[in-house]
Amino acid sequence: MIIKILFAMVTGLAGGLAVGSGFVAFLTVLGIVPRLTQLTKTIHRIRHYEWAVVLGAVLGGWVSLADTIFFLPSILLIPIGLASGIFNGMLAAALTEVLNVMPLLSKRIGVQEKIVVLMMALVLGKVIGSLFQWIFFVDL
Repeated sequence: MIIKILFAMVTGLAGGLAVGSGFVAFLTVLGIVPRLTQLTKTIHRIRHYEWAVVLGAVLGGWVSLADTIFFLPSILLIPIGLASGIFNGMLAAALTEVLNVMPLLSKRIGVQEKIVVLMMALVLGKVIGSLFQWIFFVDL
């Protein structure tokens, strides 16, 4: 019985280290954090960004494994959802910036001169889709 528990612990630790190091390698190779600090003109706070990524990954892993339930008032869901949306949006924007997705996409579909319209369509589509999901599929 103890051997099974130890095996599960070692396997879980090894899997967590593999996934965590893959996540860090992904962010490092793409240069997400430095590019994000350049875009927001907060290069002097790069350590804060790095620690936020590390603590977010650790706390997110812990919360997902520990069946944690937060009993928060409904009014607090608004700033939490807003912060999550901002983080995901900025991460997606940084990825597309690093990978040069928008210039390539605009060349492929032949709308180089209308790239602002393309960007606004993506942003408005994301906002409207998120609002639709929250209004119709989330019960508060």
